[in-house]
Amino acid sequence: MKATLKYLTGIAGPSGYGSKTTADEVAQDCLSSMPTSHQLTAIVTGATSGIGAETARVLAKRGVRVVIPARDLRKAEKVKENIQRESPEVEIIILEIDLSSFASIQRFCSEFLTLGLPLHILINNAGKYSQKLEFSEDKIELTFATNYLGHFLLTEMLLGKMVETASQSCIQGRIVNVSSVIHNWVDTKHFCFSKLLSPKSYNGTRAYAQSKLANILHAKELARQLKARKANVTINAVHPGIVKTGIIRDYRGFITGMHCLLQATFVEGAATTCYVALSPQTVGLSGKYFADCNESRCSALANEEAEARKLWKQTRALIHRRFLLPVGQNVKGSSTN
Repeated sequence: MKATLKYLTGIAGPSGYGSKTTADEVAQDCLSSMPTSHQLTAIVTGATSGIGAETARVLAKRGVRVVIPARDLRKAEKVKENIQRESPEVEIIILEIDLSSFASIQRFCSEFLTLGLPLHILINNAGKYSQKLEFSEDKIELTFATNYLGHFLLTEMLLGKMVETASQSCIQGRIVNVSSVIHNWVDTKHFCFSKLLSPKSYNGTRAYAQSKLANILHAKELARQLKARKANVTINAVHPGIVKTGIIRDYRGFITGMHCLLQATFVEGAATTCYVALSPQTVGLSGKYFADCNESRCSALANEEAEARKLWKQTRALIHRRFLLPVGQNVKGSSTN
């Protein structure tokens, strides 16, 4: 009850921000204290609507070059027009991607890397919720393929560029995995890699929760590897709040009447992402979980180092099998630990 009241009233936590803080407020505070000699470049997935679009708008408003990977290019163009109406000088780049397709992710990364741009920020924000069992073109359950595997491969293929950018610019690279508090609903017996790829029985809410747990475990394990490599890149996971995005509209039963009371707006939902991606308070923090612009506690399962390492190895092996590469050899653009 105390936590609920704190959320509803927007009482600030140790960071100075709370549940009612907006992304604009966070970005204004953060970028005023950041170096201006380098223009930052950010990739924001899922930026054609909702939290992602707000994140892209706020970053662009502060002079960040924003790359929008999009499946629906017309929606992406509308977002670009809206952003440039507010910030005419900003550079917005749109590239096609389908995050459920390994081949499409490869093409996107190849196109982006060909541009020769730096990469300071990667925000893995896109999310998919499916009421019925569907499969990607790679024959993987669609929610898991989009929310977790697609972002894992995207990060893997762009990590080398992020490490290089951080080294050359002396600006710490930031990766943000947008997860959800719903990851708490998953227990060990319902988290089996082979069943996540091709479940025999399907529940949409459970599949979504499992993918969000995987996002946190990915952040935990990659943070460990980056630290071991002494790379100047961090990765963290965030819960944006219960926001009425397309995911919520896809399934009315996803939220209860109480959850409706707790819903955040897009401008509030994007705040934690912007805080972790930009704030000087989060420099050096990696493998953490944030909510309402403050470090928070995730589930016991999400904190299991052995589970995170096992998931990473299983995912890496799957991807390398699909690319017909030996496990010790990298997908082009990525780096081993």
